[in-house]
Amino acid sequence: MEIVSVINYKGGVGKTTVTANLAGELAFRGKKVLLLDMDAQASLTFSFVAPDFWDSDLQENKTIKNWFDSISQGTSPTPLSELVMKPEKVNEFLVRRGTGGEIGLISSHLGLINVDLELATLLGGANMTQTKRNYIKVHGNLRKEIQALSESGYDIILIDCPPNFNIVTKNALVASDRILVPAKPDYLSTLGIDYLFRSVDTLVSEFNEYSDGDNISSNVLGVIFTMIQFYDDKPINAQKQYISQTKRLGKAPVLNSTFRENKTIFADAPQNNMPVVLNGYNNGTHNNVVSEIEAFVDEFCSITGI
Repeated sequence: MEIVSVINYKGGVGKTTVTANLAGELAFRGKKVLLLDMDAQASLTFSFVAPDFWDSDLQENKTIKNWFDSISQGTSPTPLSELVMKPEKVNEFLVRRGTGGEIGLISSHLGLINVDLELATLLGGANMTQTKRNYIKVHGNLRKEIQALSESGYDIILIDCPPNFNIVTKNALVASDRILVPAKPDYLSTLGIDYLFRSVDTLVSEFNEYSDGDNISSNVLGVIFTMIQFYDDKPINAQKQYISQTKRLGKAPVLNSTFRENKTIFADAPQNNMPVVLNGYNNGTHNNVVSEIEAFVDEFCSITGI
């Protein structure tokens, strides 16, 4: 089972779009995919379920916030497996197409923005030994719980992280095998990539120092550039320079695949609760978008061995 966190410090870079379409295409290829939405904006959640359904069936006791609340309150959390729901529309599509794949989802909650403060009260201790023990407990809770899902049959877990580096995000990164970084090729979106990797390295170093042998690693799968504007079948020069600059810095592999800019196609998809890659449009523009997503998933599978 592969566990991949999708993260960028900068919001609005297509992080959720990448996650949703990666999940959709993997499931179409017969994989069993679990999505874990840990961004308080819940964009990934609402890409697969309607807000009314979330209000009536999920928000009270079936979100990742409920799990973190139990941790901060010192009570036994509900197993993550009991928080998984199967988004109806996309899974009905996968069944009709006979793919053998499926998508499970653990939804997010706006209240996650307060969880970090509650978890922070569990840090510290009367002495260094207690401090280290609390650090591992607070940051390693999700890692331990996800390991318990290894017998659930999932081929991959994709974690949509918030655009920050709080305790919730650190839980996701500690639990992950790899990190995927969507980025828009502009100044602000690429500026934070180096800082993100330095923060990850610090987290890995601290966790391994305190973990007493249960070490983690910062395995960066790569940077996937999104919102590409094409001219003559190539990224425009203003964007090309940021892609080249990121490659030259050599902080992480830069994937050959890209997601092109298309506000209409990508913005409409969440309303239909279906990723773009699974929508049945039939025109040249949509076909180009889908072909690029498929190429990205080909590259992703080649790297991860999924």
